[in-house]
Amino acid sequence: MPETRKESSHAAPSAEEREGGAVELSIRLQPVDHSEQPVFSNFSVVQRAPGMVFVDFGFLEPRLMNAAIRQARSGQDEPNQISGQLACRVAMGLDTALQLSRQLNQLLQAMHKTPDAGR
Repeated sequence: MPETRKESSHAAPSAEEREGGAVELSIRLQPVDHSEQPVFSNFSVVQRAPGMVFVDFGFLEPRLMNAAIRQARSGQDEPNQISGQLACRVAMGLDTALQLSRQLNQLLQAMHKTPDAGR
């Protein structure tokens, strides 16, 4: 089952949390309606709404993207629009977006230090 680690709980903050220290809890997420199946994405868009962040994950056909890039580089008019598929939309509060940003940064920094870890 997928398991993730969370920096802090949503319960009343402890003295350590108020002081800026991270608290690590083990969280187990139960899949619902095939939610454990990965969704492939090669494109993302982030949008802000009051108190929220929307992250759209999409799939763009690589062949179309490469053709548009070639057209632009050769001086031809690039297409105004490239169609893709919305794979998943995630809406989250600003606190969750910040937490996601921290987790991604930690992961990417660790991968940068040990490049073979990402394979």
